Amino acid sequence: MPTTASSPMRRRLFAAGLALAATVPAVAWAQAGSWPSKPVRIIVSFPPGGTSDIVARLIGQHLSEKLGQQFLVDNRPGAGGTLAGDLVKKEPPDGYTLILANNAPFTIAPTQFTKIPYDPIKDFTHVAYIGASAPGLMVQPSLGVKDMKAFIELAKKDPKMSYGSSGVGSITHILGEAVKKKAGISLTHVPYKGSAPAIQDFKAGVLKTYYDLLAQNVPMLKAGEAIAVGVAAPQRISQAPDVPTFREQGIDIVLENWLGVSGPAGMPDDLTKKIHAAVADAVAQPAIKEKLGGWGVETRVMTSADYGKFVETQIEVWRPLIIEAGAQQK
Repeated sequence: MPTTASSPMRRRLFAAGLALAATVPAVAWAQAGSWPSKPVRIIVSFPPGGTSDIVARLIGQHLSEKLGQQFLVDNRPGAGGTLAGDLVKKEPPDGYTLILANNAPFTIAPTQFTKIPYDPIKDFTHVAYIGASAPGLMVQPSLGVKDMKAFIELAKKDPKMSYGSSGVGSITHILGEAVKKKAGISLTHVPYKGSAPAIQDFKAGVLKTYYDLLAQNVPMLKAGEAIAVGVAAPQRISQAPDVPTFREQGIDIVLENWLGVSGPAGMPDDLTKKIHAAVADAVAQPAIKEKLGGWGVETRVMTSADYGKFVETQIEVWRPLIIEAGAQQK
């Protein structure tokens, strides 16, 4: 008869085999030295043309040139950013699927919606913070208003007025509802799939007012194609110093759209550090920093740990604003 190992030995060998098998994925994912060895996807929760999209493409281009692999933007708009968030959550934590993180899926959706398909903290590795920009309210010059006082007076006279935003659950939606609440006016919300289609309708005269990141609308403001009546920044922004803040005009609202890079939960520390360093290097490049500034994105350096804490804190910052604005979905 063939000899066999004793029962205790078989158990030890079996346990050792299980332990080895359990470590294989972690070892494979932890090969940060070989990352990236194939193209990397950057998921964007908005359509092409908006700030999240153009920032992702700018950072992605630098990373492609620096690291020798393609960083490809994959636009997955819808459901207040939760479609994109759910997609990334389900991917392996190997650094080949990242998300251009922003308020919508991570700090607005947890309060905006009754239920979302992920935990914004536990289901993600928040890798690198990029910066933040502020939205404002743009109106058609034909409305004849140039500040919030005149806008509010007009809105009270015309209850059929509407405003456009970049989508349900977006920062511009929350801002629009918050302004309505604080100003005591009633406007119908018209959600778009991103800011680009809203701007198209505005240029065509279909949309009379819309909220959007102010800096990316500066060319329209300079051309006289739009009037900015207020910005939700803590102070006036350098790209449009003539536009007063909402606070200056008696409406105590400050909302900023932050941007960062995140991935699925469980990314190894060495891989996280490598991606963080690559993104930080991109943001530090003078040409990139200048472009980000031109889009109103004020950059700031954070460690991955600080960025994770920042996201968690922002959920609580936004919660009362969303509730006060009555923007929760039933």
